[in-house]
Amino acid sequence: MSGINYQVVQDFLISLVPPRAEVMKKMEQYAQKTDFPIIGPAAGYYCYQIARMIGARSVFELGSGYGYSTAWFAQAVKENGGGVVHHVVWDAKLSEMATRHLSRLGYGDLIQYHVAEAVETLRQTSGPFDLIFNDIEKQDYPKSLPLIKEKLRHGGMLIIDNILWSGRVFDKKDKTPATQGVREFTRLITKDSDWIVSLAPVRDGMIVAYKK
Repeated sequence: MSGINYQVVQDFLISLVPPRAEVMKKMEQYAQKTDFPIIGPAAGYYCYQIARMIGARSVFELGSGYGYSTAWFAQAVKENGGGVVHHVVWDAKLSEMATRHLSRLGYGDLIQYHVAEAVETLRQTSGPFDLIFNDIEKQDYPKSLPLIKEKLRHGGMLIIDNILWSGRVFDKKDKTPATQGVREFTRLITKDSDWIVSLAPVRDGMIVAYKK
C-alpha cells in the first residue's frame, strides 16, 4: 500500500473522468479560483453514473450552487429520455449563474429553478422523485431525512455530500452543530432498514442510499 494516500487516490479518480464540455471546465476553474465548494469532476461523474443506472427522469437537488452538480444530473436525465431537475438555492445570483451555465450546456429546458429554502421547497413540490441529492447546511441533515424518505420513490436513490466532512467527523472533540449533524444523519440512515447504504470516499465522502 506504499504511496497510497488521500490526495493520490482523489487525483487518480479525477484522471478517470471523461473529458467535459468547455462550460463545465470553466465552472471547475471558477470554483478553484474562488474556493467555491462544488462536488468536483469525480463526484459529479459518479452522480451522473448513478442517475443513468436507475434511469432517473426526476431529480431534486437540495442545495445546487451555481449549477455544477445540476449539469451532471441534467446530462443523465437528458440521456434517459428527458424529464426535470430541480435546482434550489437561496441566492438569486447563484440561480442566475446556474441559468446561464445550464442554458449554454443545452439543458435549459430540463431545469426548474427555485430561489428558496431547499427543504421547504421539497416539501411543497410534488413527488415522488427518482433521485434526491442533498448538500444543504450540515446541521440540517438529520431533520431533512424523513421528508426525503417520503418524497423519494421506492427503488430511488439518495446521494448526500460531505459525509467525511474534511475529517472532522473523526475528531471526538468536535461537537459543532455541523459536525454533529453529519454524524447523526449517518447514524440515522445506516440504522434504518428501509435503506441500503454505502459510503464512497470520493472527494469529501458521499453516501449513496437505495430506498427499498
